[in-house]
Amino acid sequence: MRTDKYFLAGHSIPSRRHYSRVETPHEVWVYWNCKGRADTSRVRDLSMGGLFVETEKAREVDATIRLDFLVQEGQIRAEAVVRHAKPGSGLGLKFTALTEEDGPRLTALVTRLRGLSRGTWTH
Repeated sequence: MRTDKYFLAGHSIPSRRHYSRVETPHEVWVYWNCKGRADTSRVRDLSMGGLFVETEKAREVDATIRLDFLVQEGQIRAEAVVRHAKPGSGLGLKFTALTEEDGPRLTALVTRLRGLSRGTWTH
């Protein structure tokens, strides 16, 4: 049970997030590598600050991960660090490095996904 002053006053607790997340459609995947172990995972949500990947594979908090997206915006390569792990569900990752050429592609991807999440996407 929460007993902090925000909860007791009927207020929501402010988010520490700098970027709002957008849910991704099922066809957004990322290839990732952590300490020599590689995997491909579905991206559940994404922002300019990070992402959540679905995986059964546990990784340590603060572990560095190399990411490779292959999406219609072009290849996006990034480095991220594990911020939280949900066993059996996935990993919350925070971007730590992105090349100058990949930054605009990530921005374009997030912008496209925001449009899809607002219902402009048709099957």
